[in-house]
Amino acid sequence: MISIIGAGICGLSIGWYLAKAGKKVQIFDQGKAGQKASWASAGMLASNIESEPGEEKLLPLLLESRSLWGEFTKALEKDSSIPISISANGTLAVALNSDDKKIIEHAFEYKKSLGLDLELLSGKEVRKIEPHLSPKVCLGMYSLSDSFIDSRLVLKALKIAFSNAGGRLRENSKIEEVLIKNGGVKGVISNGKKISSSFVVIAAGAWSGKIKGILEKIQLPIRPVKGQMLLVRMQKSNLFLKHAVWSPRVYLVPKPDLGLYIGATVEEKNFDDRITAGGMHDLLRFSCELLPGIYDLEITEMSSGLRPTSRDDAPILGPLKFDNKIIEGLAVATGHHRNGILLAPITAKSISHYILEGELLKCIEPFGFDRFLQNT
Repeated sequence: MISIIGAGICGLSIGWYLAKAGKKVQIFDQGKAGQKASWASAGMLASNIESEPGEEKLLPLLLESRSLWGEFTKALEKDSSIPISISANGTLAVALNSDDKKIIEHAFEYKKSLGLDLELLSGKEVRKIEPHLSPKVCLGMYSLSDSFIDSRLVLKALKIAFSNAGGRLRENSKIEEVLIKNGGVKGVISNGKKISSSFVVIAAGAWSGKIKGILEKIQLPIRPVKGQMLLVRMQKSNLFLKHAVWSPRVYLVPKPDLGLYIGATVEEKNFDDRITAGGMHDLLRFSCELLPGIYDLEITEMSSGLRPTSRDDAPILGPLKFDNKIIEGLAVATGHHRNGILLAPITAKSISHYILEGELLKCIEPFGFDRFLQNT
């Protein structure tokens, strides 16, 4: 039996891959599946627009995972019978003033130096393709390769596909401890009950380092980074975006069945996920500057999530070591920060391959837990 701790998009994707391969798999979640960071996500598949200085080693992994999303959704549609579409309109980053313009110009030069496919647009060109944006928009950076997806629909489909493949989802089942004996995994304790497992995958997001036992001793360098978001009801008759649109302060993502996603704050608040007046104020102020018509729209949801963030903002993927020895039967898939949705396909592919074949795919070798041991 393989036990996966955490039923966010990465845990569900890994479980689906393993169950499809004929393995007995159970996924534990301390609450409802897919209701934490994955639920609050915008569903961005934007490796071009989101790439930042200092993340050069991460970029190839982001690009590879983005390229897998077409195949991933096709298989998921087949296994869940839920149609899933990826937006083909691309993503815009825009400037509203001279300071923003400098930020966009600098970002464009940096991204072009990495070989990313981007185009600079004048304010007039931006408003031609998105006429409802503020007349203050003076510059845009456009990536046709970037896209977005309805992450909540993906989560729904993953739960169905995992179940159809024979997997067992155990919600409201907190893992209290991972049991280790003689350097290898023996099982887990959930709600006071010992459950034998031949392999355990830690995919518990921001809570990955909070599980008792060996994980406390390893001290995974994972911290929560809070993100608040909201949804407004978008009226197609008078306000409609085709693209995901970024400014240096906020981003907007159209969701055909939900409305307009507005996100997201970046806050170091430990495990405090409360929705705050200040967070909502900032999101509404910045989004109204970008898309003035938002002012009269109905707010349909306010939410928050805790992004699992590592010391270098890159994921931790693969086996874990203690006292310089690999713990047999234990792997981790966490620390995805703002890229959990984008990296779900490569995470599922690489972690399932490690469990099934006993080897690491080359693409995730730079993202092992070892890199933090080397820096201490």
